[in-house]
Amino acid sequence: MHLLVQVALLLFAARALGELARRFNQPSVVGELLAGILLGPSLASSLIPAFGHWMLPQNATQGYLLELVSLLGAMFLLLMTGLETDLQLVRRHIRTAVGVSLGGIIVTFSTGFALGQLLPESLIGQGQGRLVFALFVATSLAISSIPVIAKVLIDLRLMRRDIGQTILAASMSDDTIGWILLSLVAGLATGDAVTTGTVLSTVGSVFAFMVVSFTLGRWLVRQALAFVQDRVVSPNRLLTLVMVLTLAWAAVSQALHIEAVLGAFVMGVLFGQMRRLPDEVHSHIEGMSVGIFSPIFLAVAGLKVDLRSLLEPRLLMVVLGVIAIATLGKVAGTYLGARLVGRHGHWTALAYGAGLNARGAMGIIMAAIGLQLGIIGQDMYSIIVVMAMTTSIMAPTALRFVLARVKPDEEEARRLRQEELAEDSLIANVHRVLFPVRGPRTGQSRPAPRTIEAFVLDKLGKDLSVTLLNVTSPGQKAAAQGFLGDLASGFDNGEVTRRVVESEATVDAILDEAAKDYDLIVLGASEQAGTNEVVFNRVVDQVVRMAPCPTMVVKGAGEPASWPPRRILVPSDGSAAGRHAAELAFALAADTAVHVALLNVAVQQPGPYRLDASGAAEKRQLAAANQIVDNLRQLGEARGVRPSTEVRVAADPVSAILSVATQLEYDLIVLGTDVRPGSERLYLGPRVERILAAAEVPVIVINGS
Repeated sequence: MHLLVQVALLLFAARALGELARRFNQPSVVGELLAGILLGPSLASSLIPAFGHWMLPQNATQGYLLELVSLLGAMFLLLMTGLETDLQLVRRHIRTAVGVSLGGIIVTFSTGFALGQLLPESLIGQGQGRLVFALFVATSLAISSIPVIAKVLIDLRLMRRDIGQTILAASMSDDTIGWILLSLVAGLATGDAVTTGTVLSTVGSVFAFMVVSFTLGRWLVRQALAFVQDRVVSPNRLLTLVMVLTLAWAAVSQALHIEAVLGAFVMGVLFGQMRRLPDEVHSHIEGMSVGIFSPIFLAVAGLKVDLRSLLEPRLLMVVLGVIAIATLGKVAGTYLGARLVGRHGHWTALAYGAGLNARGAMGIIMAAIGLQLGIIGQDMYSIIVVMAMTTSIMAPTALRFVLARVKPDEEEARRLRQEELAEDSLIANVHRVLFPVRGPRTGQSRPAPRTIEAFVLDKLGKDLSVTLLNVTSPGQKAAAQGFLGDLASGFDNGEVTRRVVESEATVDAILDEAAKDYDLIVLGASEQAGTNEVVFNRVVDQVVRMAPCPTMVVKGAGEPASWPPRRILVPSDGSAAGRHAAELAFALAADTAVHVALLNVAVQQPGPYRLDASGAAEKRQLAAANQIVDNLRQLGEARGVRPSTEVRVAADPVSAILSVATQLEYDLIVLGTDVRPGSERLYLGPRVERILAAAEVPVIVINGS
């Protein structure tokens, strides 16, 4: 009951003050940190003893329980941060990250060691010498706090900025080096001999952990994700998998005497690289972290601060001195690293110091370890905790001030714009694709090339996860596996999975597989329907009608004479379906010389029946048509494609579209549609179906519903 009351009060206060902070244009992390300080011995718990009895742990067991909840909050926050970490972006800025990290560590450690030599004797733990104390102070000042920095970056919406990813990489380096230094200082404090062997052993364990994580760990994550996604049907199964592996990896890192939060962060990075992981899992983790666990973690950190003991003038001066040395050392060191190694400008270099200055919970944990080992006394513990909290509260305000003067360069601005557009884009959010294929047919030794489909999938993403599915008759599994093996060689995507299902119910087998978290189903339909009862063929029609995710149907006449396409035509009426078609065309044309044309056909009213003799209505119609294609043109330019636009007026839009495609020699038409309810027949609309029936070039129909 005591724990439940504590958690309820901490969560309520953290969220309430976080909301208040946002009302004053401050990140919520400021309010969440202050919540613990206000509820703790610094204010409420000391003024109202009865309240303090319920708010503060009264024995070791209660303290351990609250610490456990706080640790879960830190792990959730680091897991979410790992999921948002872009390794490719970090690699591009690795030089800056290393320079900033080393500069901050070296300068802050040096100034911290000098400070430790000057601090009063009364702050040193009993039985410890000045050297160990000074080394511990230097280590405490040198570190940064990944959880707090991550929360600040999230609150300020800097996680996807180049500078945000570099700060995150540098903070991970800071923490890793900090824990290595702490292990050496702890060895000195406990009387263990610190030799070259012990130093290499500590560094080696961290290095081995990272190597194993990004080799064996990546393989484990990929295999476990594929198994759970394909074989397990329970709801939220992927969320459970992520949490199980996160806790397990955190336990491994703790067993190696590395902080558990580093294991959680690494597992988040590994899952963030898996294209198969649906975006909804990210959303669930973010909801639990931001809404529940992270505020508790930050409030518990503030709960440990007791400002009363530091009001004595002598100690107050020490506190101010420690905060000043810690801040100036970190800012100066990171500034030098960014300027000399990263070759960045003045304000950008200052931004690294503003972000990495936050010590947060890592500083508090380090202070607790120092107190437990007897390296520091209670007063020095409070001083380090106040320093950690103060630098954490300073970080968002300082970052906001500095970054107001740092503008993203052209390349970063383009990337941010593309990511913003991708948030609502059907095409940009395709990670996992199901591609059902037929065959082998009688007498067919090798599959016919799927040139169009392979090209489309390749342009949707180099690291796309594609599953080739073959539904075959019972007893034909071996032949089907060989068939898929030959077909898979024509796909250049990062991950191609082959799956054979023995079933006479082809549609049911495809739909059962499609229910396993796919983002898109790609279907080929090269033959003519030959009847008004079907649009493509009976299997394709049924799959499109009942698919649990968007579908793309590629309709062509076997192997096209000219491929890849040189000219793509996208008819659009301004609907969401037309936008999906345009986005697909832009993806196909990206980084190529392929020309994309955006066409809108305004319907011409018959002369005798015109209601507006002045022609004002027709002018408005043309203005709307031009606005439609112009909006799509801007979207294409943001994606690096320069499409042409055309507006035509015709009584029959379909005839106009086909005429443009023939006269201007377009070799691919992309159509967008939404499946419309019908009886037992797939209904895509008369325009789409007429174009499909009459087009002399391949047609791709993307259905976004």
